[in-house]
Amino acid sequence: MVVPDQRLLAARRLVSEALAGETEVVIAVSGGADSLALAACVAYYAQRNEVSAKAVIVDHQLQDGSGVVAERAADIVRGLGLSALVVQVSVGEQGGPEAAARTARYAALESVAGPGVPVLLAHTRDDQAETVLLGLGRGSGARSLWGMRAVDGRWRRPFLGLDRSDTEHVCRAEGIEWWADPHNIDPRFRRVRLRNEVLPLLDEVLGGGVRGALARTAEQLFADSEALDQIAAESLTYDTVQLASLVPAVRSRVMRLLALDAGALAGELTAKHISEMDRLVTDWRGQARIELPGHVSVQRLQNRLVFGVTPSRRRDQ
Repeated sequence: MVVPDQRLLAARRLVSEALAGETEVVIAVSGGADSLALAACVAYYAQRNEVSAKAVIVDHQLQDGSGVVAERAADIVRGLGLSALVVQVSVGEQGGPEAAARTARYAALESVAGPGVPVLLAHTRDDQAETVLLGLGRGSGARSLWGMRAVDGRWRRPFLGLDRSDTEHVCRAEGIEWWADPHNIDPRFRRVRLRNEVLPLLDEVLGGGVRGALARTAEQLFADSEALDQIAAESLTYDTVQLASLVPAVRSRVMRLLALDAGALAGELTAKHISEMDRLVTDWRGQARIELPGHVSVQRLQNRLVFGVTPSRRRDQ
């Protein structure tokens, strides 16, 4: 009697839930264990004609031989019975190397997928824990501690409930040899140090289970924040008297929504920016304008917040 591989079955079940109701998907594949395990699980259902799937391997061209790695990943995916496309991208500099690579990668995936087609990403519980800790370090408020969502518009992350060791197990079970990205052990990257230094230390000090605890915290914060965001969306105003009447948890969210609507960059808008905006309402002492990321500024004129383009930006135009 063959004993079912429970970890493989669990991974397939998560993918099946992410595919429910879909006829076509795109899979983001890097060549690492996480994304190849995801491709293998999707291939299981594609072979049964339950879904049409295409893998996209984005070559960021940031390492020597990256093209060879990308083509090897494509060959593995094709061996699973899926079509695969290698897309080369140019990575900019805005937001740092990791953020710039992510921006280029997501743009390429959206371009290939086309309108309305879901894109499956292979983030795991380990990635979620790292993301929550990065948000905690930035001090950007509860929103930055949400981590990643299992479903975020077209983006689907079925493996958020699995550990990285689970995806490696799936690859072994499927006879897949994955690529070990040297960037994943490069201490120049903050996420790498969290993965290899901070999380193991937290596990040692707290007795283990830190990744799961961080993931659960992200879920709970998301549920609470989603409710507060709904209240904030219904309370939008530029009037400082009305803003002052709101409870702080709602007012801070209104401030953020106003800043984003004016063009501030979501990824760079911090709790400090929101706090300074709040002082225009609750501690008004004739402050000068506050400059926000994205060449946006805000000032108080009488009893109203007024947003505009920063003067330095205007001179450059």
